[in-house]
Amino acid sequence: MNTAATKKDDTPAPLIEVVNVEKSFKKGDRQELLVLQDVNFRMNEGEIVAILGKSGSGKSTLLRIIAGLVQPTAGDVYYRGQSVSGPVRGTAMVFQHFALLPWLTVLQNVELGLEALGVDRIERRERALKAIDTIGLDGFESAFPKELSGGMRQRVGFARAIVVNPDILLMDEPFSALDVLTADNLKSDLLDLWENKRTGIHGILFVTHNIEEAVLLADRIIIFNSNPGSIRAELKVNLQHPRSDLDPRLRNQIDRVYTLMTTVQKTSSGTAEERPRIDIGYRLPEASVAEVTGLLETLNTPEHNGKMDLPEVADTLMLDIDELFPLTELLEILYFANVSKGDITITEIGKAFVEADILERKKIFSAQLKKHVPLARYIYDQLIHHPRHRALEENFLSLLEDYLTEKEADRVLQTVIEWGRYAELFAYDYNSGVLSLENPR
Repeated sequence: MNTAATKKDDTPAPLIEVVNVEKSFKKGDRQELLVLQDVNFRMNEGEIVAILGKSGSGKSTLLRIIAGLVQPTAGDVYYRGQSVSGPVRGTAMVFQHFALLPWLTVLQNVELGLEALGVDRIERRERALKAIDTIGLDGFESAFPKELSGGMRQRVGFARAIVVNPDILLMDEPFSALDVLTADNLKSDLLDLWENKRTGIHGILFVTHNIEEAVLLADRIIIFNSNPGSIRAELKVNLQHPRSDLDPRLRNQIDRVYTLMTTVQKTSSGTAEERPRIDIGYRLPEASVAEVTGLLETLNTPEHNGKMDLPEVADTLMLDIDELFPLTELLEILYFANVSKGDITITEIGKAFVEADILERKKIFSAQLKKHVPLARYIYDQLIHHPRHRALEENFLSLLEDYLTEKEADRVLQTVIEWGRYAELFAYDYNSGVLSLENPR
């Protein structure tokens, strides 16, 4: 049923409404991979909304569903009360990677969308030139993409989006491929266009894994869980633009986001959720032993006394959430630290690990790995019971591909191999792809 029909006449439909959206991808003849589950939210006119979450949480998939580029497995998306079943004329997309055609000039790249809409050549040229001027690229109309810096190429992407006069601008991590200064300049220019109403855009929806970026730009932040992607929390940012990262109120909002992302959620019965169940097919985080050791050493200094705010950890170690959260997840899996309400606290076993010598650290890591990471324990057990204490990595890849995509299965196995080699649980020959015991017994 069209939800617009249930609204009162004097209540405008939201720009975007997402209702019970789920998305699964088939993995050949194996089980489906659930990427999005039970996603519901509304976006109203005049809002900048950020969808914030780790890489791989389904954010970009949701954005493509909203744009009508991908169909949901279940649920519905509405644009101004009308069901979305294909590409929507009122939306335009800016991608993470510039997606410019290298054989076309800046002007020709910007004209592409208008040409697809059937706009005549004279109007097409006029509108493209205006968009190029608006986005700050006047004078580069005849340049080819290879002549432009990364920031200028992304500006072409923005010009190509706004030239079609979109109602809604969708952005898929549009600043992540840029250096910090270039990204900051582009964000500032985008906000200037928005604040001064120099385009016909009535809403901006973007996905990001950068917490500061979300707080600096958005009026509302939708925080995503992973595996599968779902809405964990929402946060309204009641700060006027332009915002400064030196403003203590903004730092407080950043702290709130970290708290929302790490607070233990309640189940429907009101009890706190337990740690996620780790099985052989669990999508283990990509974090190295060196990173684990470095963070534990930082936590264990007299200055921090075993506890730190996550924003402070991110600043101290210069980590973004795609680097920080896999690391803290591994620390929790191994019971070396506890993470809750935006803080990380070292445990007794974590303290014992970081204060031990190299050989004792390996023993502690090995014990925790076998106890809490089923895949590592399974590999070790298979090697123990094999007559020659050897096995091909292909055997374990085949097992993991029952749970994960081929790419993720390979990444998870290589990650566990790295951990197992450090712990001296097993050895690995890269050339032959053979795993074996270091010391068969």
